[in-house]
Amino acid sequence: MAYEIPVTQARAELADLINRVVYGGERVVVTRHGKPLVALVSAEDLAKLEALSASEEEPVVSSVSRVATAAPSTAAEQQRFGIAAEHRGHGAS
Repeated sequence: MAYEIPVTQARAELADLINRVVYGGERVVVTRHGKPLVALVSAEDLAKLEALSASEEEPVVSSVSRVATAAPSTAAEQQRFGIAAEHRGHGAS
């Protein structure tokens, strides 16, 4: 669970908050009018978040690659679904 603190108080206690995050292993959420603005996390936690984010993006990229290599639509499909344009790929005229 994260420790929440208003932005005005966080400004005054920044050094203490950094110590709590680095040495205490805490996560601090800075709020404005009760709404979360930013979070202070350790560099180790940030690296974990970035690695997780990168691993989640890989399947999306491969799925899009598979879609891009699908067979082009036929004239009958284009007429049936009202498709007015067709993507021809790089360098096609």
